[in-house]
Amino acid sequence: MDWLASNWRTVGELTLSHLYLAGVPLLLGLALSVPLGWTAKRWRGSYAAVVTSTGLLYTIPSLALFVIMPLVLGTKILDPVNVLVAMTIYTVALLTRTVADGLMSVPDHVEQAATAMGYGGLRRLFGVELPLAVPVIAAGLRVAAVSNVSIVSIASVIGVSQLGDLLLDGYRRIIWGELLTGIVATLLLALLLDAVIQLGSRALTPWQRVAGGRP
Repeated sequence: MDWLASNWRTVGELTLSHLYLAGVPLLLGLALSVPLGWTAKRWRGSYAAVVTSTGLLYTIPSLALFVIMPLVLGTKILDPVNVLVAMTIYTVALLTRTVADGLMSVPDHVEQAATAMGYGGLRRLFGVELPLAVPVIAAGLRVAAVSNVSIVSIASVIGVSQLGDLLLDGYRRIIWGELLTGIVATLLLALLLDAVIQLGSRALTPWQRVAGGRP
């Protein structure tokens, strides 16, 4: 507590940086996963290829990906953009299958009814299919959020500042207050993102609360 009391401004700045590096890729990854998941669902023959190819991206070691990004993007090694792009790739790897499975969970008769009411492809996707797939997608998004918060910490090794700095410096210098602060702050950030996603899912699916309240 003494260490935190003396360094709370630094912890706050690192927390905001960590949130940015973990949260922005979550949104970008979701935006990219929707068309990929829809493709896998729309053309069932492509499901295995799309899901497998995107899933393999998650097998790339994070440190290696962080180091490779400057070579691919032409950026500097300390540029946060490298981490944002790498984390977006990992998010797409986790969410593509989830989006595809969520869209496939929508009953056929619901899609047929929407089509009969005049809903075209994109209108049916955003007006019917995605809203009904929200619970499934939200579950995958929660996993991706926790994963992002964890992996971003490794970026401290290449000099991109966030809460991982506390873990790295605290371990090297054996400062227990700094190390424990880093662990707790990272855990709380993951819980915060998880709670936001849960609240967002509930807000987007009001019919579930109505159905749950029936005797």
